Amino acid sequence: MKIKCILIDDEPLAIKVLQNYFTDFSDFEIIGTFNNALEALEFINNNGVDAVFLDINMPMMTGFELISLIENKTRVIITSAFREFAVESYDLDVLDYLLKPIPLPRFVKCINKITTEFNLKNNIKIENQRIDSHIFIKVDKKMIKINIDEILFIEGMKEYVKVITVDKTYITRKSLTSLSDELPADRFIRIHKSFTIAIDKVKSIEGNKIQIHSYTIPIGRNYSKDAKSKILE
Repeated sequence: MKIKCILIDDEPLAIKVLQNYFTDFSDFEIIGTFNNALEALEFINNNGVDAVFLDINMPMMTGFELISLIENKTRVIITSAFREFAVESYDLDVLDYLLKPIPLPRFVKCINKITTEFNLKNNIKIENQRIDSHIFIKVDKKMIKINIDEILFIEGMKEYVKVITVDKTYITRKSLTSLSDELPADRFIRIHKSFTIAIDKVKSIEGNKIQIHSYTIPIGRNYSKDAKSKILE
C-alpha cells in the first residue's frame, strides 16, 4: 500500500525539487502536482490523499486558507521560505513544517514521520518489528533504507557517521547527534561522545566497556551512570 501525496506550489522549481527527492522512496506515490490552490482543494476533497505538501504564499488562496477548507483528515506538510508562519501552522495541526530550501536530511525526517502516522492510521503492523522500523541515510548520493533492528551502533567521526549493522557498515555525512535523534529513544542510548548503541545488542559490560557482537565500545565518563542504568534495566 503506497502513501499517496500531492504537491502544491506556485513555483515549478519547488515542485521539481520535491519530485526529485521522492524518487528514492518507493513507498510513496505522487498522484498530483498543482500550481493552483483551488484546483488542488477540489482534488483533495474528491480523492484519497494521504499527505499534502503545501506552500503558504500562493495567488488566489493562501495555504492556510486551503487547510481550513479541506474536508477530510488529509495530513498537511507546510513548505515555506518563511520561518514566521511556523507557529500559526502548528495551530492548524499540520504534521510538519519544512523551511525552503529544504535539505534532503530534513526531508527524510519528514518522510519517516509521515510513514509512522500512515502505519498507525491504517493499523499496519510488521511482525516482530516496531512501527518506527527503519531510517533512511544518504550514502554515495543514494538514499539507503536501514532496518533499525539491524543496527548495532553508530560512531561519530567529525562530519561523518558510521552506521554499523549486523552485516554491513555505512558511512554518511551527518552528525552523531542528528542521526541519534532519528532513532527510538527507548532502544538506543548515547554512551560516549562518539558512540550511540542499540541497548538490546549489548552482550556484556566490563568496567567502562561494553561488548556488542565482536566490537568493544568505550563508555564515556560523563555518560557512564545513565548508560549503565538504562542498559541494566
